Amino acid sequence: MSPRILTYPALAGTVRALPPSCGPVRVVAVDGPSGAGKSTFATLLADALHGAPVVRSDEFPVPWDGDPLAWWPVLAERILTPLSAGLAARHRPYDWRRGEYGPTVDIPVGPVLIIEGVGAGRRDAPAAYRIWVEAPREVRLRRVNRRDGTELVASWDTWSRREHEHFTADGTRERADLLVDGAAGHRPGICLLTS
Repeated sequence: MSPRILTYPALAGTVRALPPSCGPVRVVAVDGPSGAGKSTFATLLADALHGAPVVRSDEFPVPWDGDPLAWWPVLAERILTPLSAGLAARHRPYDWRRGEYGPTVDIPVGPVLIIEGVGAGRRDAPAAYRIWVEAPREVRLRRVNRRDGTELVASWDTWSRREHEHFTADGTRERADLLVDGAAGHRPGICLLTS
């Protein structure tokens, strides 16, 4: 049986038809384990949504040996709280390569905001739509090594255990509206998982 494929424009249409979930904004949560392909997926979906803003957990200074969910309270305070009140938000993404915060980014009160990262689809997230992206561990480890360097493998193992514990306790995958095969790649369409 061939995999089911969904196009990004079709998914964008589904998202635009949803009721707002955070004030006037529809929050789309893209979650899954590290290295699964969440960032690529979120970028392609944002393009299909005509440049919807994306806030990524990687924009917050959480070290590999830290709590994978430590970014969430800051995101909630600085971004979700203003948007829920119908106000624009401001955010200073952390630049990991330079080791400092980058320039401030304005996040307008628009129709859609994509939040991408481990914990984005958590139970208490004000998400209109939750997307789970996954890939086999060996694929994810290869991607993380390519992205972050092999010297972080031991830290990644600890991180991976912590995120797995969160996903299990939270039931994140089971509550997702869409399951995506991150190992299949994301162009030209989205390869859906069947279970």
